[in-house]
Amino acid sequence: MDKKFHTNLIVSSAPHIVTESDTTRLMGSVLLALAPAWVASMFIFGIRALLLSVVCVAASVLFEYLYNVITHKKQTVGDLSAALTGLLIAFNVPSNFPFWQAIIGCLFAIVVVKQLFGGIGKNFSNPAITARIFLFISFSANMSTWPLTKLSSTPDAVTGPTPLALYAEGSTDQLPGLLQMFVGFHGGSTGEVCALALLIGGLYLIIRKVISPIIPCAFIGTVFVFGFIYGSATGGNGLYWGLFHVLAGGVMLGAFFMATDYVTSPKLPLGQLIFGIGCGIITMSIRLFGSYPEGVSFSILLMNICTPLLNNLSYKYYLKEGGAKDGK
Repeated sequence: MDKKFHTNLIVSSAPHIVTESDTTRLMGSVLLALAPAWVASMFIFGIRALLLSVVCVAASVLFEYLYNVITHKKQTVGDLSAALTGLLIAFNVPSNFPFWQAIIGCLFAIVVVKQLFGGIGKNFSNPAITARIFLFISFSANMSTWPLTKLSSTPDAVTGPTPLALYAEGSTDQLPGLLQMFVGFHGGSTGEVCALALLIGGLYLIIRKVISPIIPCAFIGTVFVFGFIYGSATGGNGLYWGLFHVLAGGVMLGAFFMATDYVTSPKLPLGQLIFGIGCGIITMSIRLFGSYPEGVSFSILLMNICTPLLNNLSYKYYLKEGGAKDGK
């Protein structure tokens, strides 16, 4: 193999975008897929959800614009990646989260996680999911205070526990029904509660071939299997507990919209399968045996760190398989 041909086999960092318009179209598709969950969040939590989304999107775009101006880099706010990060940050915090703290999270995501590592295509982890962990560690009280929905049956109360918090406390008799969780009338982060809306958006991305179904299916499937097995082993209804863990918390939002990030997830099917299964295992390990009721954010971040290893493993596997076939 000559040197010129060998050079052509080098794969650059994702996303493999040809023009700026391609990036804009991709990010626009994801924003469109998030629209059902955005509308649902306003219906469930009210005007505060809308204001929080506007603040986070505006702050993220502004920080990216100012960073490019200060560092004399080409302006990239038009590719919509900053707007998408801002919306995902809003989706990952409670609707009553203080605006100024949300703005700090946007600053961390855009400047520290994304731009200081070289901008889009070079960040090692998903900016929105890393910002959620940063905010959780920095402002744990506000990140654990969940407003009641507009249709709550306890009008005298302002806040209440999430299904995962009730589960962690052992208050299983107070858990909402599966249908209630599916449509989103329970406590949780602004954009993660309505599984129906997230499922619609996720299927849209899969049908449009914006994302591969491998990671979401492996992630959600692993969570379901672990919930089913653990629920059955502890004397409960395995099917109920499997579905409960899929519908509760951020599994649907994380599986469809953050674990599938082009930059921080594996490129080949084998790596994607391992990535999704790993996210599910870590999520359920934290939920069932850890001190936190939720583990989606930590699982995605940890698997983001493993992505280069999974890419290398996948390349070697497929090259070996291809070589074996050629040698027959």
